[in-house]
Amino acid sequence: MNAIAAPKSRSINWLEGVTLSALLQGMPTFTAAALLLKLFGSAQIVNDPGGVAIFVLTASIFYALMTAWLGPKFLRFFRNSHEPLFFDASLSFAEKLTRWREKPATSLQLLTNVVMLSVLAVAVMTVG
Repeated sequence: MNAIAAPKSRSINWLEGVTLSALLQGMPTFTAAALLLKLFGSAQIVNDPGGVAIFVLTASIFYALMTAWLGPKFLRFFRNSHEPLFFDASLSFAEKLTRWREKPATSLQLLTNVVMLSVLAVAVMTVG
């Protein structure tokens, strides 16, 4: 018996795409920015209780929303930040992750993020 999957609603697909963009692309970038702020002694954001978490969360969400909105319209300018695969309605959430991880550029992006965050974390802990 062949079962046809019900099509995913547009809003659910959009929410999945924005969530993946925020978690996998925005969060590492703004975490690195917060570590740089800590390293250079910017007291406004970093020393407030919860300030870093609020900064990283809001900046990641704003990044994902702007990328989801402007990326398809200006693909030439957003080719490195907009991932069309995250917004493919024919794929499930797990399939979007699997196919994104299979791309050669993804491993380079993830490796760069890990090295960058590791070096910044060591620098922050060393300097204070």
